[in-house]
Amino acid sequence: MDYGFTTAAYVVAAILFILSLGGLSGQESAKRAVWYGITGMALAVVATLIGPGSGLWHASIILILLGGAIGYQLATKVQMTQMPELVAAMHSLVGLAAVFVGIIAHIELGRVMAMGDAEKKALEGFAALLAKKDGVEISILRVELFLGVFIGAITFTGSVIAYGKLAGSVDSAAKKLPGGHFLNAAAAIISLVCLVWYFSTGGVAPLTIMTIAALFIGYHLIMGIGGADMPVVVSMLNSYSGWAAAAIGFSLGNDLLIVVGALVGSSGAILSYIMCKAMNRQFVSVILGGFGGPQGESAEIEGEQIAIDSDGVATALEEADSVIIVPGYGMAVAQAQQGVAELTRRMRAAGKEVRFAIHPVAGRLPGHMNVLLAEAKVPYDIVMEMDEINDDFPNTDVVIIIGSNDIVNPAAQDDPNSPIAGMPVLEVWKAKQVFVSKRGQGTGYSGIENPLFYKENTRMFYGDAKASLDDLLTKIT
Repeated sequence: MDYGFTTAAYVVAAILFILSLGGLSGQESAKRAVWYGITGMALAVVATLIGPGSGLWHASIILILLGGAIGYQLATKVQMTQMPELVAAMHSLVGLAAVFVGIIAHIELGRVMAMGDAEKKALEGFAALLAKKDGVEISILRVELFLGVFIGAITFTGSVIAYGKLAGSVDSAAKKLPGGHFLNAAAAIISLVCLVWYFSTGGVAPLTIMTIAALFIGYHLIMGIGGADMPVVVSMLNSYSGWAAAAIGFSLGNDLLIVVGALVGSSGAILSYIMCKAMNRQFVSVILGGFGGPQGESAEIEGEQIAIDSDGVATALEEADSVIIVPGYGMAVAQAQQGVAELTRRMRAAGKEVRFAIHPVAGRLPGHMNVLLAEAKVPYDIVMEMDEINDDFPNTDVVIIIGSNDIVNPAAQDDPNSPIAGMPVLEVWKAKQVFVSKRGQGTGYSGIENPLFYKENTRMFYGDAKASLDDLLTKIT
């Protein structure tokens, strides 16, 4: 099979991937977009298996089937609440793959360079590609290979720590070793020195030292980022995995891997920037693990949290004309989206205006709440973004908050020493009445206290969100 077919298949696959990425921008086109991506990946795999330099058919097919079976089991069993950590786990695998491919490419380069001209002429596939390179091209290849391993190693350990924080097996608080940013800077300098060393000699020692330093950077960077910034971390690691794939694509001479890696890397970087803007964070500060930030102690909160039962909430909803529902991660944990959707249908049937307010970083993954509401068949046209609905809270009778904390926290505006100071939030406290569905009086995942819970127009609707909504639905016809 010649290169023409493989190149044509890669072009078609790249177009499908672009269509897939574009289609994910809207809920209505997302399902079609997923199938574009599946088709493009299937075509890319087939073209690679039957293209030039193909071999080890049996091993390749067995590994593909094994990986597909594992992926299917994970996809069908994972809960929506576990989706953020699943994404982080997938990023770690991409990073680890980049490290392995880079190391193998280094070994193969050494093997080919040790051959004579006659032996090189008999080579096929990637080895033949290496044999045709001159001195300048080999030097460029070493830089590409080095960068692929470097970014991949950072992505691997960073994603593993992100998974641990999201899954609750690692403390979500920001933690650094003594020396903090100095250690990160030292590891980065060591890696830069190793790049010059490897570029000059092509030896295994600088590649090994750099890999260890990069693994440390990934670990220490993400350990130094707190739970409030984890949505940005997930999208940032997505970007890292893309750039790692692109760098390895250059090393392997694989055009499709370069295109796909660039798509993933750039889209992840843009998403990270958008999310940082939505949180009023400096992108570089988040990435570097907390440079800057507020100083001093947060303001003390006065008052007490006042509880309300389902009868009180039902009475308020019956008297209200306009209602805004703010979903958060607690709704996902309780799997309460169906109850929320049913409550919405009943209130709209009674002639009330019901809308949803979605903060850009609600949940622990971009678009988390939108997916849950779409799954429960909540109409798209009543799901509003923060900028669209924030000015409407003063004219709203009732706001129901289901499992949200930071995105409705007035301390972001009122307390310059708060960890989320300056972060744009949903100004729910301006509504006439606010009901907060919450398990208890804890501070939530990020560990930040919320003065909203102590305001005079706020009542705490304690209990599991699903059980609380089910009880509420029995009081609303």
